[in-house]
Amino acid sequence: MFEYHVHSHFSDDCSVPMEEMVQGAIQKGLRKICFTDHIDFDYPDPLYTFDLDLDGYFKELSRLQKIYETDIEIYKGIEVGIQPHLPERYEAFLAQKEFDFIICSLHTVDKADLHSGELFNSRSIEAAYQKYYEELLYCVKNFDKYQILGHLDLVKRYTIGQQVNTDFHDTITQIFQTIIPQGKGIEINTSGTRYGMKNALPSKDILQLYKDLGGEIITVGADAHRVEDINYHFKESLQLLDELGFTYVCSFSKQKPTFHKINDLL
Repeated sequence: MFEYHVHSHFSDDCSVPMEEMVQGAIQKGLRKICFTDHIDFDYPDPLYTFDLDLDGYFKELSRLQKIYETDIEIYKGIEVGIQPHLPERYEAFLAQKEFDFIICSLHTVDKADLHSGELFNSRSIEAAYQKYYEELLYCVKNFDKYQILGHLDLVKRYTIGQQVNTDFHDTITQIFQTIIPQGKGIEINTSGTRYGMKNALPSKDILQLYKDLGGEIITVGADAHRVEDINYHFKESLQLLDELGFTYVCSFSKQKPTFHKINDLL
């Protein structure tokens, strides 16, 4: 198996050395691991600075690739925290190095970070969700330097247990109608259940919508910030994909997908 959403001490919200994550993945029997540490320009929470040390990051990745080359394949990835005003800045940043895999995620809406709850202070839950999906739609229409959309319905993680009266499928359909023809995919981010949700991110109905609209490129990632999170809830996610009619999950190298049969991984 493989894990394509892993963080290390190069992300400001993670303290685990990259080598410990590699060793943990080997102990769990993984064949591939891809580090996707954060780069979030203009992140509004002063407690976090997601300005990735790109040279140090690549140096450490290259060192570990040599040390563990007979044990596991280690890939160079990144998680971009997109915002509507940042596409050109990210394009310039990403041109500096060659990444194997780029996740595009929306962590900030209306220039407010999601985890503080500020997005919900002056609007209803429905209005907040709509704003989240509209900003994501704008971003995918104006930024394409990525392979996968991360945790597409992340906004749900911050309203656990609260009633939401619409599914926002109209806007999500527009997102999928933009990214699918471009050869972009989505991930199942298994951290949803780790944070107390009933499901991973995105939810089953959104996965089904992606499938119905012709989406085929999908990865499974634990969004691991600790060794014990690596490969979390993967079997259940693969079973769900199989139930929904997906045949493959993907890994990436040099930003090109390799398709792996789900039945071979179960």
